[in-house]
Amino acid sequence: MIPRVTVTPEASKLISELKTRFGELMFHQSGGCCDGSSPMCFEKGEFILGSSDVKLGEVDGCGFWMSKDQYEYWQHTQLQLDITKGRGSSFSIEIPTGYRFMIHSRLFTEDELSNLEPVSFIEP
Repeated sequence: MIPRVTVTPEASKLISELKTRFGELMFHQSGGCCDGSSPMCFEKGEFILGSSDVKLGEVDGCGFWMSKDQYEYWQHTQLQLDITKGRGSSFSIEIPTGYRFMIHSRLFTEDELSNLEPVSFIEP
């Protein structure tokens, strides 16, 4: 199965450091508030999920979510979680580290589209 979201080694290292400090984490792909369309990292449970959210998969054991509306636009795209130096203006947990999470994306090939990991939804 082709993952809908992947992670770079650099982002994986930061996730590991954050897990050591804060415990279990989760990601939610922002739809444009505050810092544009940035991945936001929270302690697991700090961001309240609802029936309007879709779980794309996991990165390093952390659920990765986005809104259903945003998923409608991005469903044909593989996301890669990465980091860059700098401080974002969001509420994401990594901001004090001097790095921020970011997303690279690419369209799935026709062959990949028929073999994607399934998404999941929260039942109302």
